[in-house]
Amino acid sequence: MTKKIKVALVGVGNCASSIVQGVEYYKDIDGNDPLIPGLMHNVISGYKIAHIKFVAAFDVDSKKVGKDLSEAVFSQPNCTQKFSNVPKQDVEVKKGPVLDGVAETTREKFTVDVKQKPVDVASHLKETKPDILISYLPVGSEEATRHYARECLEVGVAFINAIPVFIASDPGWAKKFEEKKLPIVGDDIKSQVGATIVHRALTRLFVDRGVKLDHTYQLNVGGNTDFLNMLERQRLSKTQSVQSQLPTQLPEHDIHIGPSDYVPWLKDKKLAFIRLQGRKFGDVPLNVELRLDVEDSPNSAGVMVDAVRCAKIALDRGIGGPLLSASSYFMKSPPIQYQDSVARDMVDEYIKGERER
Repeated sequence: MTKKIKVALVGVGNCASSIVQGVEYYKDIDGNDPLIPGLMHNVISGYKIAHIKFVAAFDVDSKKVGKDLSEAVFSQPNCTQKFSNVPKQDVEVKKGPVLDGVAETTREKFTVDVKQKPVDVASHLKETKPDILISYLPVGSEEATRHYARECLEVGVAFINAIPVFIASDPGWAKKFEEKKLPIVGDDIKSQVGATIVHRALTRLFVDRGVKLDHTYQLNVGGNTDFLNMLERQRLSKTQSVQSQLPTQLPEHDIHIGPSDYVPWLKDKKLAFIRLQGRKFGDVPLNVELRLDVEDSPNSAGVMVDAVRCAKIALDRGIGGPLLSASSYFMKSPPIQYQDSVARDMVDEYIKGERER
């Protein structure tokens, strides 16, 4: 295997577990098969999922710090479905700076050893030489996200921001990454078929078919630490991703999107309840209700696999700053919002080299 994409992980939680398992699960996939369940693209510019190599990992939970990545991805409180064994990775999980990475609601789940000194992130990145750093920090970790973004800029590492903290979509940060010729994909990873992407599609369907949307909500419940973390309400925001599909935004009191509760026994299962109320021809009411049931973390892992490979080909091509096509298709809060069908075409053009970013 001549190609390789060296990746560092920040946050060895359920999502990291799914992507680490996925690299092993898909390692023997034939590169000539265009349709592989779970992968939106089997091969991107010559890169397969098997070309991803983990070289560094950071966490703050003492149940994971010091362990090999292959063991840490299955350590509690991780609760996602195990679908593949993971051989030893020879990657020791290092303790990162805590900063604001642990919410009040999750302090009982994460065991942070105050006697354990955090690693110097920049020095460890220089030592392990990743191409790309993926931030799977808990939602709301603004200070911690900015810290890792600065370390990437200092060392020269591309950045993928999987959480709703504005980095790629912030003009100041975008300029810094562009000046360093480092690509960034962000912000806030979408799932392959998750609540937000389904809600966006239904909202767009209403608009395209001339239905006036009056009210809508999206209530999500789950049992992983992400849902527990988001009980601290100021640490979440998904409303804009759906509002972006409307020609005129709904008043704040007519739209509600976000977690409604944490149900421990659901573990990594996510249940989403979506309702749209609108008016069609003659102002006759039209209502849609939908219930979505998914294993949460694997649902975004396949999207991240594509985001990683898109970031790598940007490095190969010497392109820095936000990747607009990849960010719009893979993320909920990109620098520029496009309809999902348009964003997919943009990504395909980018992969072919017909679009710079």
